[in-house]
Amino acid sequence: MDFLAELVIAFFLVVSGVFGFVGSFGLIKLRGTMQRLHAPTKATTLGVGGVLIASMLYFLLIEGSLSFHELLITLFLFLTAPIVAHFIAKTFIQANIRPSDVPPTGGEHGWSMYDDPPSDQREE
Repeated sequence: MDFLAELVIAFFLVVSGVFGFVGSFGLIKLRGTMQRLHAPTKATTLGVGGVLIASMLYFLLIEGSLSFHELLITLFLFLTAPIVAHFIAKTFIQANIRPSDVPPTGGEHGWSMYDDPPSDQREE
């Protein structure tokens, strides 16, 4: 049982190391800001997440105790990294792309990052 547990833990550590390496390599080799944003975001989410999952499995399967702190850190990481990447991408688009360069929305309102929100037209 211990060998199988160590094998699963080692698998998660190796996978997270590969994602960390690929994310670091992508950060160096990719040219544009939006491309560079993608690589470290995936490395953070999957690389660090894999280490945390391996640590949780170690404490559960080898030590026999549940590590609740690492579960909370993993959930926090999986929720915040994509949201932060979205905000960085939206800020980059707003700072570097003119409103005339974006395609039409197809609706009666324009892009929210360039136009004010529609006002409520109801009279009460």
